[in-house]
This record gives sequence, C-alpha cells and structure tokens, in this order.
Amino acid sequence: MRGIKSDLDHKGRSRRDFVKCAGMAAAAAAASRLVGPKSASAADPSPPEETDTAVGVLIDLTRCTGCNSCALACKVANDKAQRATPPDGFSSESYSYVDEQVTADGKTHFVKRQCMHCLHPACVSACTVGALRKTPEGPVVYDAGKCIGCRYCQYACPFGVPTYAWDDPFGLIHKCQLCRQRLAVGEVPACVAACPNGALRFGERRALLSQARAQIDSNPGRYVPTIYGEHEASGTSILYLSSVPFTELGFPALGTQPVPLYAEAIMQQTPLIALSVASLATMMHLLFRRRNHLAEFSTNEEAGGAAQQDDQRAGDEQ
Repeated sequence: MRGIKSDLDHKGRSRRDFVKCAGMAAAAAAASRLVGPKSASAADPSPPEETDTAVGVLIDLTRCTGCNSCALACKVANDKAQRATPPDGFSSESYSYVDEQVTADGKTHFVKRQCMHCLHPACVSACTVGALRKTPEGPVVYDAGKCIGCRYCQYACPFGVPTYAWDDPFGLIHKCQLCRQRLAVGEVPACVAACPNGALRFGERRALLSQARAQIDSNPGRYVPTIYGEHEASGTSILYLSSVPFTELGFPALGTQPVPLYAEAIMQQTPLIALSVASLATMMHLLFRRRNHLAEFSTNEEAGGAAQQDDQRAGDEQ
C-alpha cells in the first residue's frame, strides 16, 4: 500500500507540475500579444502639435566668434565651478560649450553645443522612471528626485548630451534645461542674454523658423538652404543656420523619423524578454524538481522493497 500511495502522490505531483508549466507557457504567449513591439510603419513620425508657448533658440553660426560668453554664462546660471574657464565638452559642470571645427577648406567655424530639446526626445522615451519629460513650453526638463542613474538617456540621445556625475554618490544625470528658472520669471536663457554678437535668438519656435527662412532667402550665398533642427529627428527646439553643410561641423545626419521610434521598440520588447526568461526558468525549475521527485520515488521504492525482503527473511528464520 505504501508503494501504491507513493506512486499516486508522485503522479499527482507530475500532473500539477505539467499544469503549472502549461499555464506559464500560456501566460508567456498571452503576454507576447499584449506587449509585442508596435510596427515602425504604424508609428506617427509627425511632431506633436505645437502651442503658442513652445519656445526655442535660433543659433546663427555665421555670427559666432567663439568668445565663449554663452558657455560661461551657462556656468553662472547653473551655479557651476570654474566659472572663468571655458568648458570643452559636456559634463556635470558644463551644460553647454563652444566647439571649434575646421572644415575641408581650412576655415575655422565655432559651434555652440547644448541640449537640443527635441520635440520627440529620445532621452524621455528611454527613461524608465519619468525623470525626464518634455514640457509643452519646449524645454526637456529633469527631475533628480526620480532618477535612478540607469543612464539609458545617455545611450538614447543622438547628440550625446546627458552626462553622468561619476563623482556624485547619488549618480545623477546633468543636462541643459534651457534655464527653466529664468523662463519662469520672464527672462531669456542665460546663454542668449550673454551673446554679444546676436548669434543666439530666443522666441517661439514657429516664429524662429519663419525668421530663419527669411534670412536664407534674403542673404543668397551666406547660408546653406537648410535649418538644422527643423526636421531632424522629427524636429528640435534648438535651430541652427550655417554657411557650410552641417555634416562638416560634426552634426549627426538624422532622418525625419523620431529617434524614440527605435528606442521604444527595444523598450517594448523588454517586458516580453523578461517574461520569457522568467517562464523558461520556472519551467526548468519544475522539470528539475520532477526529476528529483522521480529519483526520490525510485530510492524509496528500492528501500521499501529491501525492507520487505528483510522482514520476510526474518519471518522465515523464526
């Protein structure tokens, strides 16, 4: 009876294990339908409808002399160290800098770099905790209180803007926020206010685009017939005019599709991948447990049979 009962218990456990495995497989299949990535062709590549309060900055590189007034003013406005030292790149102590580029014809051009405040920000799309968000007014802002230091925004940004504070025990991200504290009281960004040559102009993005087109049309030969940021990556709030092709100045050649389109496809697959791995791990665990139960059952059966033989021999001897 003991052997028969053990066999029935084992069979019952095997059926339960099978049901659990089947249930997990069904859950994984259902999840794949729920969280599967959207087709790229189904995504809407057009920028969101702009409001009258959506602002930006138009940068005329033909007027930039590389004086670094904008970058130094940025340091002051954001309470950074070494305020008299021009930065040479993005860091936790510098949210903008002036880049010196030499073109193929040997001419030197100066390019102000900062966050582009994209209409469809890849950093916002990649952030899993909502620490970055695009505001209706235009700037892409950052909430350090929500940041977990995953650095997904760094990997997602096509302009290499967000920086990670390695020496900060909290590991926070740093980037230009278009002087949101100044905008809140009706002032223009510090870099715009500091430029002595009129290379930076602040205003509504739609108005800036109209002004930029008028400058190109009224100054034949001075500008390339392109406004960088009008369509790149579905549009940015920081716009540029230049006398040479932007690729010669180190600007990334981006299409008109929003960069987050690709980041979102990966992020959408993350739950499916995680669930699939978890389901596989659970099924393997159940299979190994079943094998152990079989081995244990076989051992118990052998031990039970040996005990019965010993009892029978003892009875015969008596």
